[in-house]
Amino acid sequence: MDSQAHRRPNHAGAHVRAERARTAGRDQGRLTAGGTEGNERLTVVTGWLLVVVLAAVGVTIVFIGRLLWWHLFVGLAVIGPVLLKVASTGYRFMRYYTADPPYRQKGPPPPALRMLGPVLVCLTAIVLATGVALLMIGPSSRGTLLLAHKVSFICWVAVTAVHIAGHLPELVRFNRVSRRTRAELNELRSLVPGFGGAAEAPVAGPVPGSGGRWLSVSAAVVFGLVLAAVFVPDFAAWTTAQPLFHHHHLH
Repeated sequence: MDSQAHRRPNHAGAHVRAERARTAGRDQGRLTAGGTEGNERLTVVTGWLLVVVLAAVGVTIVFIGRLLWWHLFVGLAVIGPVLLKVASTGYRFMRYYTADPPYRQKGPPPPALRMLGPVLVCLTAIVLATGVALLMIGPSSRGTLLLAHKVSFICWVAVTAVHIAGHLPELVRFNRVSRRTRAELNELRSLVPGFGGAAEAPVAGPVPGSGGRWLSVSAAVVFGLVLAAVFVPDFAAWTTAQPLFHHHHLH
């Protein structure tokens, strides 16, 4: 009797684990699967992608005389990942303020990051809009439009640096770093007014929706590359006229 009594909970536990595994397998392709953890993982992966692409944009700015063509191409290609990042953070915002229980339980971002969020979105929109306008209008658009592009970009870099610093604890959650490093970052953020306390501990095991998340990231990259390719014929107006005004570059 005792041995049978001990077997039943184990059998029930195995059944529950198997059912969870089947459910997770069915949900792997769903974009919204994974709940708050899935949303955060999508945001973090997109954030890392943007860091890499924007670093490439920075290189083209330093060597703008030789890399103007690449500056135009990468500047357009980044639009896809930017839209995905805005969508993932906007989704969390919407679910939180519509009182969705899991998102309410997770809580909002720290106050400082919540205040910076709309500013960062607006600056990003200005930088991209003025850049596309400069490309479409051509070198004759130099002047106020170019100045707006430069100033908004400088402001955008400053705000983005603070934004990335505020999200460092979340960024390292999904990387193989020591517990000590995560603890130090969390402690550092807790000491800065407005940035809140420590980040949540990562969820053990796979998070449903990985297929949907990677599909979204891939689609954003492809969209950006296709958009840049469509505008390639318009690059000639800037690249051929560049020797005439080499001191008036895009950034």
